[in-house]
Amino acid sequence: MFIKVIGAGAGGGLPQWNCNGRNSAAARSGVPTVRPRTQASVAVSADGKQWVLLNAAPDLRQQINETPELQPDPDGPPRNSPIKAVVLTNGDVDAVAGLLCLRESQPLTVYGSARVLDVLADNSIFDVLNPDLVARKTMALGSSFAVEGPDGPVGLTVEAFTVPGKIPLYLEDEEKGTGGSFGTEEGDTLGLKVTEDASGKSFFFIPGCSGLDDALRARLQGAALLFFDGTLYTNNEMIDQGLMQKTGDRIGHMNMSGPNGTLALMEPLGIDRKIFIHVNNSNPVLREDSPERAAVEAAGWTVSYDGMEVEL
Repeated sequence: MFIKVIGAGAGGGLPQWNCNGRNSAAARSGVPTVRPRTQASVAVSADGKQWVLLNAAPDLRQQINETPELQPDPDGPPRNSPIKAVVLTNGDVDAVAGLLCLRESQPLTVYGSARVLDVLADNSIFDVLNPDLVARKTMALGSSFAVEGPDGPVGLTVEAFTVPGKIPLYLEDEEKGTGGSFGTEEGDTLGLKVTEDASGKSFFFIPGCSGLDDALRARLQGAALLFFDGTLYTNNEMIDQGLMQKTGDRIGHMNMSGPNGTLALMEPLGIDRKIFIHVNNSNPVLREDSPERAAVEAAGWTVSYDGMEVEL
């Protein structure tokens, strides 16, 4: 199974267009230890020819242009694409906006929870994905399904499952108007288990998560490979840096450090390979020479970057 990180950053990427924070300024000025990153997405293939995207970031057009595996076959017809399906973990802008880049009458399949597909259905801009060519399929949570492109199965099976999280920021006002709790309904925030049919090898993709509950601990115990929410290093870092007046808890993301952080809580689970993805531009681990980066690496974690390749 071939896995390629085509985007490793959180919403806004690095540098973020309007951010003059320390990391964004360093990436913009070309500091070699602070590599730019586009917004989080992973491409997966069983055969190196048919590819499935896990989330569709707003930067998808750029990501395709920088990833030869995702580009049209030069020996193929005038219009073709190796991208056969997209599997969505939530309805956030940085997970679904890239679907608009796939609008040129190209057959593919979009998978999402009922909640996320309802978000797409409620926004008519997504109708630019020709419904005669682009199938939208609801994922039954907790059940595995064979991923299918327009020509049939692609050799991968996915199980989608709920993880602690919240609704997208742009839906919060609507939820507040109904006395909602910012995202407790099934299907708001998902993790994925992706399995290669031929080998049985699998990995987990969880780019957004607000906590590690007993069900998620049990699921991840002894996993071979995990891509996990790396948004923040500390809960208050965006406030401390003057970037946003919200904590990590408030925006639905675990922080890496501290007794209730990812490093500490994941350590007993015996996961073979652990990779942070969806890393916010405020996070000091983006600086390759930082003590925070040294701390996560000492704990057995890798910080992903655009173009990173993994094989299982």
